[in-house]
Amino acid sequence: MAPDVLSRRTILFVNIAHALDHFVLLIYPTAVLAMAPELGLTYAALIGLSTGTFVAFGLFSLPMGWLAERWGRRTLLAAFFGGCGLSLLGLAAASAPVVIAGWLLVLGLFSAIYHPIGSAMLVSHARRLGRDLGWNGVWGNLGAGLASGVTALIAAWLGWRAAFVVPGLVCLAAGAAFLALVPMDGEGHGAAKGGAPTIPVARPLLLLAIFGVAIVAGGMTFNVTTIALPKVLDERLGLALPLALTGSLATLVFVFGALTQLLMGRLVDRFALPVVFAGLALLQPVGLGLAAASTGLPLLVGLILAMAAIYGQVVVNDAMVARYVPPRLRAKAFSVRYFLGFTTSGLAVPLIALLHGWGGFQAVLGVSALFGGLVSACAAGFFLATLARHACSPMEVTSSETR
Repeated sequence: MAPDVLSRRTILFVNIAHALDHFVLLIYPTAVLAMAPELGLTYAALIGLSTGTFVAFGLFSLPMGWLAERWGRRTLLAAFFGGCGLSLLGLAAASAPVVIAGWLLVLGLFSAIYHPIGSAMLVSHARRLGRDLGWNGVWGNLGAGLASGVTALIAAWLGWRAAFVVPGLVCLAAGAAFLALVPMDGEGHGAAKGGAPTIPVARPLLLLAIFGVAIVAGGMTFNVTTIALPKVLDERLGLALPLALTGSLATLVFVFGALTQLLMGRLVDRFALPVVFAGLALLQPVGLGLAAASTGLPLLVGLILAMAAIYGQVVVNDAMVARYVPPRLRAKAFSVRYFLGFTTSGLAVPLIALLHGWGGFQAVLGVSALFGGLVSACAAGFFLATLARHACSPMEVTSSETR
């Protein structure tokens, strides 16, 4: 297969996998609204069953970079499609809480494959780093956004079990197509190898520590906001909307995040990453703080700002790994990056349950705003650390053509 054809097909299936990864993880938080009355359990009890999903999502991302060296990235991405599909079918057949929790744990394990493996594959085949990362982010964000609306519509028309069956079959079909159309891992066309040139740093440990804290705090805002969003709109918007409209409105909020990721992709190709990082991070505490302090339309505006910043940050974080880490270490670096973000943020589910019981979603969003403030502080620290040693030099602010 010609390298450019391999690259186009690989990037297409990596994007599809990104959409499905976020979609399958956010089916349950919306389906819970329909499951609770039928199973006779409270929202808090049911949402707590998904704790294992998000812990496994982060925990099992760590070994994926090492497993890719042994089994190959193509094999692991195929396992992602098949494992997620089978897990969703298992959830559709479950009724007992322990069985639901078990299948959710398995879903978290297989969904952990995508980010370290898919990100490494994308960077290897990308022609323009920022643009391709931006579009990849759009696919993921649309998957997350559609999850609420599609799940709500299917659950309202066909029941909550069908809301798991339909995407499960889609995952299995996508996996079969991937195996048929992408015959090898490969590195793609020559221009894609290694992507953009690696930026050398004099104090890597300091920058790594700052970036690590930002990833952990950003993981908390990401998971708390995306998991709680349908219920936040249900309780605090003040419109008493039916389930289908609540899910559709949540999808609309996610769409703004997708648009921000396209913008971030363009900015990454044109400006120094520390500058983009610092500017974007300011929106997280502002948006989450506004949402915590308001209801109705101001709440919706705050959530849109927060979601745009949270999903835009994903593009920036992946670009930073791609630009600061040598090609031979990127798969492992992505594994560590997502392990830090997703494992720690696995605490988001019990945190939502605890804070919601204590002070409602005002407390949930208020604490999320504090985590957003920490991300902003880390971004400012990263910018100052690079500025102090002239890291934001013409060498880094390369043109889109050289990338």
